[in-house]
Amino acid sequence: MNIVTVCGMGMGSSLVLKMNIDDILKQKGIKAEVEACDLGSLVGKVADLVVTTYELKSQVEDKGYNVAYVRSVIDKKALETIIMDAIGNLKK
Repeated sequence: MNIVTVCGMGMGSSLVLKMNIDDILKQKGIKAEVEACDLGSLVGKVADLVVTTYELKSQVEDKGYNVAYVRSVIDKKALETIIMDAIGNLKK
């Protein structure tokens, strides 16, 4: 599974989101490649799931990706729920 993180607050936020997702997936025993990128680099990326903030919804929703939206890149409890739900929906 390929997951791409994209944040509008700069590459630093995308990296924090990536690290938190990596940690969650490791704890759950789920293997996935997680990559951080900026919005300009998203087009053409191969991704099973894009994780981004609600601030970028209008810029990401029409790109053809499965997208999970987060309110905070550092709230790991909320992030875990969103990521696990999104992965579950991919498998359906």
